[in-house]
Amino acid sequence: MKTAFAVAASLIAINPALASEDITDQYPGSPLYQKPVEFIPNVWSAIGATAPPTYENNGHNNNLSFIVTGDGVIVINGGAAYVLAKALHDEIKIITDQPVKLVINENGQGHAMLGNSYWAEQGVPILAHVDAAEAFEDDGAQSLQQHQRVLQEKAEGTTLVGPTETFEGARTIEMGDYVIEVLHLGPAHSPGDISVWLPKQSLVITGDMAFHERLLPIFEDAITADWLETWDTEFEALGATYVIPGHGHPTNMDQVRRYTRDYLVYIRGKIGEHIDAGGDLTDAYYVDQSPYAHLDTFEELATKNAGRVFEQMEWE
Repeated sequence: MKTAFAVAASLIAINPALASEDITDQYPGSPLYQKPVEFIPNVWSAIGATAPPTYENNGHNNNLSFIVTGDGVIVINGGAAYVLAKALHDEIKIITDQPVKLVINENGQGHAMLGNSYWAEQGVPILAHVDAAEAFEDDGAQSLQQHQRVLQEKAEGTTLVGPTETFEGARTIEMGDYVIEVLHLGPAHSPGDISVWLPKQSLVITGDMAFHERLLPIFEDAITADWLETWDTEFEALGATYVIPGHGHPTNMDQVRRYTRDYLVYIRGKIGEHIDAGGDLTDAYYVDQSPYAHLDTFEELATKNAGRVFEQMEWE
């Protein structure tokens, strides 16, 4: 007999209508794109838009999750803005009297770290992988400028604040009723990507290791061969039952495998065929990606992804 959690995960996985980049805001009473939902007991997530960051969605286009441990709250992602971090904290205060004791940044991108300015103001420690901290130090000013252009007056209060502590490899946190493993599994979407693993609950909060409702972006430093190796050798080994991805609704491993690992295999296969046929970069942008055309952000990302994979595979 399925548990209620398994049923919920199944319903989310088969109902893509739950997410749409055409809906600008699903929680008008808050800067958050959606009201936080409890996926399994004490594990919550405010699901962001599957669209790029906009003024209308307040830059909330990734998932802001938190765990109510019984002895404090752990937040996963600082958020893309001061206003978003504060809005998340307001929701946490409605749910529990337990204080926020730790914020974990999933990587060094703006949507993970720009909201640190709020959490630091509250005196909350902020943890990130050392590579993510370095990436934010290098690129944070550019992320902030982009954020300010998009959010305009909504960017008020957002400043550059990096993590207060870093780690390499893994960090285990015991708090309340939970053992929480913060894992850097290897190269994936961006420097310092981490996944938060709850072994007792068989739940992983993946960060940008895994996507399923929107097309994943391949950045210059996202080496697809390395991402696949990390997935196959480390991420799959977790054997997670429940998955909260970096973007999109909570789901299961089958869904994120289909739209992350299998997409990477697919696009590398198409580009490989193109290279073998003597194709160049100009035509590589237009290899067939139609099996994934239904995903949000496909129009924004498909051709860019193909070009970056060509540039990588040309020299492999």
